[in-house]
Amino acid sequence: MSLPAGPGVLMSNRPVQYAEYPQHHAHDHGRPQPRRVAAAKPPATMVARQSDYTIAHRGKQVRIGPVMFWIVVGTVTVLGAWSAATATYFTFRDDVLTKLIARQADMQYAYEDRIAELRAKIDRTTSRQMLDQEQFDKKLEQVMRRQNQLESRASALGSVPDLSVTGSIPPKPPGRGASLDTNSIPRPSPISDTVTFVAPPDREARLESRAPVLAAPPQTQVAKLGGADNVIDRLQASLDRVESRQLAALSSTEEAIDSKVRRMRGAISDLGLNMAKLEAAAPRGGMGGPYIPVKLSASADPFERQLYRLQLTRAQMDKLNRTMAQVPYRKPVVGTVEFSSGFGVRTDPFLGRPAMHAGLDFRGSTGDPIRATANGRVVSAAYAGGYGRMVEIDHGNGLSTRYGHMSAIHVKVGDSIKIGQVIGLVGSTGRSTGPHLHYETRIDGEAVDPQKFLRAGVRLSAG
Repeated sequence: MSLPAGPGVLMSNRPVQYAEYPQHHAHDHGRPQPRRVAAAKPPATMVARQSDYTIAHRGKQVRIGPVMFWIVVGTVTVLGAWSAATATYFTFRDDVLTKLIARQADMQYAYEDRIAELRAKIDRTTSRQMLDQEQFDKKLEQVMRRQNQLESRASALGSVPDLSVTGSIPPKPPGRGASLDTNSIPRPSPISDTVTFVAPPDREARLESRAPVLAAPPQTQVAKLGGADNVIDRLQASLDRVESRQLAALSSTEEAIDSKVRRMRGAISDLGLNMAKLEAAAPRGGMGGPYIPVKLSASADPFERQLYRLQLTRAQMDKLNRTMAQVPYRKPVVGTVEFSSGFGVRTDPFLGRPAMHAGLDFRGSTGDPIRATANGRVVSAAYAGGYGRMVEIDHGNGLSTRYGHMSAIHVKVGDSIKIGQVIGLVGSTGRSTGPHLHYETRIDGEAVDPQKFLRAGVRLSAG
């Protein structure tokens, strides 16, 4: 195998020692051949291998091995292929660039269209958000006005006192472990001033991301409740419940006050007392101030009208309470009442003959406290014959009470007495067979049955 060589280049793969002998031709036959001189044998190291390749040029020879030969051949082949590819690339270069530019332009137009679409969406979202914000502000303002109104109503209801029988003898204070009365009139719970109004969440328009979503963003409290509109609806419903409780409490209070006023008027009527005289005789503390007539606005809502009626009824009840404080319809002793003798004709305990008993005998033990049954002033506090030690209290308007057979007197003539005040102790002084309290009620000096007053007190306290 040989490679193409240029002018004067001879390349062969035969051994070198054969190349030095002359060539024989046909026209040389018959000529005397010169004597061949044996060439010197080259050294063993200079003997070329048969597989080497020799390149000769101008009398110079270059031997190369097969590895180098194939390296050269491979390099020439690669350079030729690269040259062909380069020529092909430059031939079709314009078409490739045109397609790349067109594709880039299409992508750019697509992104611009997408951006324009998102901008329009952002504008629509912004406009809708502005409208939603205006509606939310209006609803929030309505809720705030309603909350302020309910707070003022709660303050008005809080000024209404607890209904109780004014002037009754107070019972012993309960211990710390005593339970509260669960039947009291309901009170409206005040509106909490920690209500937080949460604004609607911001709505942001973002380009769609092609990256996979790893985790959903955490929901806000507004999102959990279903949006700002749902929050406003919840607040409105809560305020509706508060308003309903306030109206229920107002109605219950008005009904209780009306019932008490009716019972007090009925008790005075049953006792045969003159209401006008009782009101005139009722003591009044220091009062004063300019006269300001009460006016109800024409635009008042049902709650304000009902509250106005309640205030008028309450003023009547206060006036009746002051009047009833002068009426002795309470018990003179505390605890279970036991009568040892009633009012009217009875058998005299000493003579055994019929006799008039002008009062009630309350069974008791020596030393038990005796309490005044109404406000008044002491007109007698001394030993009085068959009464023994006796106290008489004038309650005004012809009403008076007497307490007899006392073992001790704790007041003196001229003292002002309050309801429930201890005026003495149970005893057995005077015309008595044992410890007890003789109690009388008199109208214009004439004895009347005390049970009539006691029964009226029971009806009043039962309501």
